[in-house]
Amino acid sequence: MQLGVLRKVGHNEEVEVTDPVIITWHDDKSRMVGDFRELNTYTFPDRYPIPRIHETLTQLSKERFITSMDAPKGFHQNVLTPHARKSFRIISDCGIYDILG
Repeated sequence: MQLGVLRKVGHNEEVEVTDPVIITWHDDKSRMVGDFRELNTYTFPDRYPIPRIHETLTQLSKERFITSMDAPKGFHQNVLTPHARKSFRIISDCGIYDILG
């Protein structure tokens, strides 16, 4: 909230949430995940195959400039519509929050 990326959900707002689960791997690293299978029933499957690495590298070898994006850092750059925000709510001991922007 201090960074301005979260908004506390009001008590009078309808809330449908997925309980987060903490998963710990063998190397003691952990990650919080949610079960979005129900949400996935409302999405369209991506039918496009992943491009072949050889074809991609051949195309890139002809380019003068190549840029990249750090996916974990870029995650928070994705814009959510107001309607979609309620599907990505965060639950904590301090309340329920919407992701802004």
